[in-house]
Amino acid sequence: MHFAATISYPADVETVAAMLADEGFVRRKMAAAGAEESEVEIHHEGGSFTVTTRAKMPTTAVPAAFRSLVGDFLDVRLVEAWEAPDPDGSRSSTLALDIQGVPVRIAGSQRLEPTATGCTETYEGEVTAKIPLFGRPVEQAAVDTVDKVVAVERRLGLEHLARSE
Repeated sequence: MHFAATISYPADVETVAAMLADEGFVRRKMAAAGAEESEVEIHHEGGSFTVTTRAKMPTTAVPAAFRSLVGDFLDVRLVEAWEAPDPDGSRSSTLALDIQGVPVRIAGSQRLEPTATGCTETYEGEVTAKIPLFGRPVEQAAVDTVDKVVAVERRLGLEHLARSE
């Protein structure tokens, strides 16, 4: 199942990329998204950076009929691999989210692009649930969760950028 979302920020791509690579920001985002625990690793190489987050997430986003199959928490691993800036300043990344013990995968891309008033961050990707008969409702729940996490990132990102001014 496809997902797409866009966030507009009143800051340039470089500032927003620095925010996305800030461990404190990533931890706040995961906590606001409901993580009980999280570990964040950020690696910089040249102009690129990779953010790897492992989190213990509650199963509240899982359809109620399936919660007994996954327990109280999900062990989630999210990897966002950002490339060095393009000549116009834009940046691209790949993202992959895996849930341990659950046949659901989220794969996609992110893009930061300059605008006249700052920049936009665009998410796009696919959710795949390999669960016979129940894959579609699980995929829809995952897409709904992506939408909620993007809303959290938007809110926290705007707060973070307002404090940085």
